[in-house]
Amino acid sequence: MANGSRQAAWEFFGAELKRRREDAGFTQVELGARVFVSGGYIGQFEQAIRKPQLDVARRIDESLQTDGFFERLWRKLIKEQPYAEYFAHAAELERLATNICEWAPAVVPGLLQTPEYARSIYFASNPLTTDEYVDEMVALRIARAQLLKDATRPVYWVLLHEAVLRVPVGSASVMALQLDHIAQAARSRKALVQVLPFSAGAHPQMGKILRLLEFEDAPPTVYTEAVLSGNLLDDPAVVKRVRADYDLLRAAALSLDASLTMIEAAAEDFRRCAGTT
Repeated sequence: MANGSRQAAWEFFGAELKRRREDAGFTQVELGARVFVSGGYIGQFEQAIRKPQLDVARRIDESLQTDGFFERLWRKLIKEQPYAEYFAHAAELERLATNICEWAPAVVPGLLQTPEYARSIYFASNPLTTDEYVDEMVALRIARAQLLKDATRPVYWVLLHEAVLRVPVGSASVMALQLDHIAQAARSRKALVQVLPFSAGAHPQMGKILRLLEFEDAPPTVYTEAVLSGNLLDDPAVVKRVRADYDLLRAAALSLDASLTMIEAAAEDFRRCAGTT
């Protein structure tokens, strides 16, 4: 399903939600209270600005007595979107965010990956897969990075653990190109990049990726990811705690200039290993 058609389908979802809510005599606030989201979220669902999660779609069906209509429609739309189900909502929110703060303890974040690095990641996880499948997945990942080239791009602040710079993914040449790409994003002010060095020792969120997304007209949301699963968390207390952890990570990391120097030095080390210096 093309992006335009998919958006039109979500607009249909929203229009049906509004119609059936009004038929049931609920305001947005009243329905929101029944399905455990704010009235503002219901409004954004109806305008196809945000997409509800599956459990919310189910509670909408229960509240409006729609016999599973919204769950079935949700499943059809999610099945026909290009991302894994657990990441689909995060990908949608990414496009709407005004600020994205990301912590990457082990792997270069998707928004900063080169095609060669992404390809190495996919083959490491799927050694028997086809080239066609990997080509498709890589193309999707690289298309996401267009976000950082748009005139209305979000402020993107990314913290990388030094392990991201040192663990070889693919060949030495692939790593050199990947680190050059990150350095270029920093130099061209498309991203604010800091490195948390090994010498920092223990730190918050050890081993856990996280992404804090902020919006112009909606509460902030945290995305975390585990094995083939992801969670969007918007409880204010949770978001506040994650923001505090991110601030601690940022304080422990090298400065922007020192981080850029380390990234460029690591790239040079990989070039030397590849014999391309």
